[in-house]
Amino acid sequence: MATRRAAVDALPKVCRTSTHLFQFVTLTRAWRGWGRSLRRAVGAWYAAQPADRLAYQAVKYRQRDGVTHRDVLRLAHPAAAVSAGNPTLDVSAEQARLFEWIVRGGAVDGLPCLIEGFARAQAAPSARESAELVREYGLPREAVRPEHLTETAVWEALLERMPMTAMIRNLATMTRIGLVAPGSDAVAAICRELGDEERIRAARVHPITLLVAQRTYAHGRGLRGTRSWTPVTRIVDALDEAFHLAFGNVEPTGKRLLLALDVSGSMVAPIAGVPGLSARDASAAMALVTLASDPDAEVVGFHAGRRGWVARNQGWFAGRSDGLTPLPLSARQRLDDAVRRVSNLPFGGTDCALPMLYALERGRAVDTFVIYTDSETWAGDIHPAEALRRYRRATGIAARLVVVGMVANGFTIADPTDAGMLDVVGFDTSTPEVIAGFARGDL
Repeated sequence: MATRRAAVDALPKVCRTSTHLFQFVTLTRAWRGWGRSLRRAVGAWYAAQPADRLAYQAVKYRQRDGVTHRDVLRLAHPAAAVSAGNPTLDVSAEQARLFEWIVRGGAVDGLPCLIEGFARAQAAPSARESAELVREYGLPREAVRPEHLTETAVWEALLERMPMTAMIRNLATMTRIGLVAPGSDAVAAICRELGDEERIRAARVHPITLLVAQRTYAHGRGLRGTRSWTPVTRIVDALDEAFHLAFGNVEPTGKRLLLALDVSGSMVAPIAGVPGLSARDASAAMALVTLASDPDAEVVGFHAGRRGWVARNQGWFAGRSDGLTPLPLSARQRLDDAVRRVSNLPFGGTDCALPMLYALERGRAVDTFVIYTDSETWAGDIHPAEALRRYRRATGIAARLVVVGMVANGFTIADPTDAGMLDVVGFDTSTPEVIAGFARGDL
């Protein structure tokens, strides 16, 4: 019972937006039924939303993955639970009317003004009127009729109060329709936003999100569909600057980290789903991001063991060439400089055991090893899992290991019986938080 109560209490922290709530509902419906505790938890999520915020959620997140607020409210019945005397919920009369409107529709009298604006926007006969309604009511993009979202006037109105993450996500669209063009007021406004460190921090945008956005936008074409755009150089540069400004958004792990970057030639392979971003670029970016939040982290480059390369006066232990060397990277470096530091090195295989053997020989105290490679993950004499176990036995440190195979294909390094090892297959904007959470012991 205590565990169930803890889960109920945690729901608002886990499901911060309607998208999260819909994902939660979809997963729970697949694995279990709707008992009283689950109804109460979801009902409490709605009851905790002030009417204005709930109206925004209802307008912006009308549907995600086939789930709507109407579906969820019919399952949770928060207003009905209150009328039945449920002491855990406190629903105001305004919230109850809003629930009724979400489920049944009808008149918007007495509801938050955003609902009135949404109703008017859905009936707007022209893009110009839609733009006026966006300004008058502060409507999000989702409230505008789809056929009006091809007009620059509408996007110009949306841009005036567009949240940072939405602005980054819609750069390609605004460029394609002509709002974002060299010398335009829109470009100036966007660059001001991307250059505002306080705004970036308030939006909690992760640096890797900005890097992915920059590479995708600069590519001029997405992986899905046939639409393309001509990137504006000033926007590309502003996204690059924002990548570095966002370093302050990264939460430190508080752990002793050793980052090992595969520097073999195959790291030029592209990251699936991110045009213009290679495994080498992503690994160098992750090194800079980690050094910004955990400045005592050590970064090394590696690849092929005894068949590998040796940096001048470095890269030796146990009396033999080891294919590993420290990398002089700093959080103050620009990304292109960091990429150059890990490029143009001799080719070879990939021996993911080397970082643990190196730390053991050099007496490094490491809580978490994080290895970034492309797809080849073991070409040495000792399996990485065994190398980690040797390090643990010799040092007494319950060290963890994360191996990130950035080019998604089938591989396995982690021992499935060992909770201190993690394989990450592929790479996207959620990967950094997974790694950091695992390093901190949250996962």
